[in-house]
Amino acid sequence: MDVNKFSARAQEDLDLVELAKNGDQVAFGKLMSRYRDSIFFMVLKMVHNRDDAEDLTLEAFGKAFNSISNYSADFAFSTWLFKIATNNCIDFIRKKRLQTTSLDQPTKGEEGDLAPIAVKDYNPDPEEAMVKEQRAAKIRAAIEQLSPKYRALIELRYLDELAYEEIAEKLDIPLGTVKAQLFRAKDMLYNMLKVTKEKY
Repeated sequence: MDVNKFSARAQEDLDLVELAKNGDQVAFGKLMSRYRDSIFFMVLKMVHNRDDAEDLTLEAFGKAFNSISNYSADFAFSTWLFKIATNNCIDFIRKKRLQTTSLDQPTKGEEGDLAPIAVKDYNPDPEEAMVKEQRAAKIRAAIEQLSPKYRALIELRYLDELAYEEIAEKLDIPLGTVKAQLFRAKDMLYNMLKVTKEKY
């Protein structure tokens, strides 16, 4: 591979990626700081909602960092990262469209005639309700295991449903710190739940 095909910035990214592959958290932080804003604005253009864009940006970094060992230097790191973010957005938009299909709008039946949409009853039966409650209990237990700093962030964002700016104001910390620490908290929570799932 000809390393000279990359710009100085891209080469610096490669050096940071190598450190990140070995678990260097500072390298992760530098890569995230470098691309967070540009990823966010690209995502915002696709989803047109700031809160969704914030969440999708964090998700994209999470996916990238969790699979960073698969990154190959055939392409610049930024190209690889933007592709992950774009695909993540496309999946989000596709799911949202499926969820917002109008039930009042009839569809064409097999014979070309208009037929109403048949909707399955998704109300949980008692067994499903119990499974859902058990899952919620596991999530609550995992949140309790987080350090107070990370637990507060998760609760403010996902239980109290505060915006990132509101969390920053409430905790009196910079907005960038809220985003970076929330990303870390979500990653820790995901790993805890993964371990819990593997035990059962």
